[in-house]
Amino acid sequence: MPAWLEVAIRSICILIGLFVITKLLGKKQLSKLSFFEYIVGITIGDIAGSMSMDLDIRLTEGITSILIWSLFPVAISIISLRSKKFRDFVEGNSTVFIKNGKILEDNLKKEKYTIDELLEQLRKKDVFRVADVEFATLEANGDLSILLKRAKQPLTIGDIQPYVPEEKEPQTVIMDGEILDEPLATARLNRGWLKQQLDQMGVAVENVFLAQVDSYGQLTVDLYDDRIQVPEPQQKQLLLASMKKAEADFELFALQTNDKEAKQMYEQQAKQMQQLIQNLQPFLL
Repeated sequence: MPAWLEVAIRSICILIGLFVITKLLGKKQLSKLSFFEYIVGITIGDIAGSMSMDLDIRLTEGITSILIWSLFPVAISIISLRSKKFRDFVEGNSTVFIKNGKILEDNLKKEKYTIDELLEQLRKKDVFRVADVEFATLEANGDLSILLKRAKQPLTIGDIQPYVPEEKEPQTVIMDGEILDEPLATARLNRGWLKQQLDQMGVAVENVFLAQVDSYGQLTVDLYDDRIQVPEPQQKQLLLASMKKAEADFELFALQTNDKEAKQMYEQQAKQMQQLIQNLQPFLL
């Protein structure tokens, strides 16, 4: 067999094997790998490269080496999942750097962390004053997690409204000009509704690169031709306008009727609608 053909066959087989090994090792991002896992990855890559090019290395010997280097971290991961003590020994524990707004100098020395490095990590989190931090900890993977003091935390909708409706993930209903029925069903919609929405926009399905439906039932589309302007979703504005119209109708009925009980009922309904509009307006604008 020619040398180039053997190299090609070896390379293809090794690529397939590395793909399988990668799937076995899991979906950890490169930045989340431990130091040991990082070294294992480099070593396996070096062995695979040598096996591809060096024809003097037997495949059985190379595969045995790769299997040992691959199965060892898998075994460690399985044991770590079952034993907290073993996991702490292998992966380490988080270390508190700031507590109750005070820097813990002893913990900085323990992790060989300088104050300059701590300030740099805080700046990466858009924090420029240590006094603004209530709690900060160095995670086992080297990331710094921080909790700002209550007065320095950004304002959220939950701080203004006690009851905030849940917002679900948007469903992609069209991709590459093809309708996806499963996401449509998840959003409790159908092709008829989708076609009606696209007709109102003046858009054909085959011209849509991507279309998504949010938790409010609003459809947003991205077309292949970026020069075509698509109108923004109007569902929330239409709902708000309909509610205001209902409030105005109740007030009008109250003014037009001479029946005292009916007048009182219409006024009460108008007040309830007004209160409902005030509660929902932040979410509909």
